[in-house]
Amino acid sequence: MSKPVEHRCGLVALGGRTNVGKSTLLNRLVGQKVAIVSPRPQTTRRRILGIRTDRGAQYLFLDAPGLHHPRQELNRRMLDTARRTLAEAHVIVGMIEAGGRLDPADRAMLGELAAVGKPLIVAINKVDLLRRDYLLPLIDQLAKELPNVEIVPVSALRADNLEELLEVIRQRLPVGPPLMPEDEYTDQTERMLAEEVIREKIFLKMREEVPFSTAVTIESFSDVPEKNLKRIEALIVVERESHKGMLIGAGGQNLKQIGTAARLELEKMLGARVFVQTTVKVEPGWTADPRRLADYGL
Repeated sequence: MSKPVEHRCGLVALGGRTNVGKSTLLNRLVGQKVAIVSPRPQTTRRRILGIRTDRGAQYLFLDAPGLHHPRQELNRRMLDTARRTLAEAHVIVGMIEAGGRLDPADRAMLGELAAVGKPLIVAINKVDLLRRDYLLPLIDQLAKELPNVEIVPVSALRADNLEELLEVIRQRLPVGPPLMPEDEYTDQTERMLAEEVIREKIFLKMREEVPFSTAVTIESFSDVPEKNLKRIEALIVVERESHKGMLIGAGGQNLKQIGTAARLELEKMLGARVFVQTTVKVEPGWTADPRRLADYGL
């Protein structure tokens, strides 16, 4: 008679530089959208929990801001969040992009992750963009420089090789029962999801300088059960009048398109009709003001 598989459960931090695909990987592993995704760097600003419950394991994935050089108070807080997230995890997955050789910045990042002292797995992302024979030198280099680290090539976008990654993670999780209800996939509230989705649509719509200095806060979130409707009033904060003008756009078209895109996304996520009303406010220097950053949950 075979021995039953021991159930495992633990915190898995996704670490890496900005824009490497951590949020895309998190969404794929969880099977639900819990983290916003955009091609802009430093999209993720706070710790996000995504929960995956399988028969023999429960994975509590933690996504956090990418490791980067802080330029101002907002960046410093994001970096602090990333490092706290790594410290609380049972297992760390360090993500790098596929390439022929190990980038010096990735080497430094992986060194920081290894120094945390937790089991480390290296996930080489975006392997669908590279021929395997071009990838082998990178795998060989990683194996020599990090001899005790498991290396798993994946494509978060195409969901390639994620089952192997999950099994490698599972083997390193502590034995224990599930810590979260099996039907939950995140600890984020609907208000938090709404803030993040609206900010994602701003990132996707606007030029690079506008999204980074943008914050979104939900001023009102109410349910109208008899109409299966959720009414959301969101405040979008920018640092400059010029940013406000660009965000609103000619005749309010940019802001209207952002609101429509957010509404459609939230209706899918929340399973209800959604009404989104947005207002834009200028707060000069908010990204450097500790009090205002705290107000926006940063």
